[in-house]
Amino acid sequence: MTQIAPVGVVTISDRASQGVYEDKGGPAIIAELTRFLATPWRPVSRVISDDQEVIEATLKELADGEGCTLIVTTGGTGPAPRDVTPEATEAVCAKMMPGFGELMRTESLKVVPTAILSRQTAGIRGRSLIVNLPGKPSAIADCLVAVMPAIPYCIDLIGGDFFDTDPAVCKAFRPKSK
Repeated sequence: MTQIAPVGVVTISDRASQGVYEDKGGPAIIAELTRFLATPWRPVSRVISDDQEVIEATLKELADGEGCTLIVTTGGTGPAPRDVTPEATEAVCAKMMPGFGELMRTESLKVVPTAILSRQTAGIRGRSLIVNLPGKPSAIADCLVAVMPAIPYCIDLIGGDFFDTDPAVCKAFRPKSK
């Protein structure tokens, strides 16, 4: 029997968490991961406020309690005072992976000049990779397509669940063994 890997999907938005508007970020992440991943997985979704303590607690719960070795967030990566997702991610991670943010900003700059305002990043907590994406659904797609080839191998290296991609959509990079 194949184990179905849990994947954390976190929307960070005061208004969405209060029901002021519909969460479109979480469903966009799920749609993109469904398109990319060939390995069975299931979303463990949360919609939370832009509060650093709440974000930190949610990331810890998904990594340590739910066993999500991939956690993807959306929202809270801009320069506004309530945008604290990168700070919360850094607070709960042992290692930061700045290349993820660098590549996502590079790709986003091809679409919009204000991509330099986004502070998306990634980090490692135990056996979990946490990736912060921007809040706009189209930016979620642009950023995930850029970093997805590296995500499965990164998770391999930290001892997480095995993920493979649909090569017709995105080929995961894994070094060839000798």
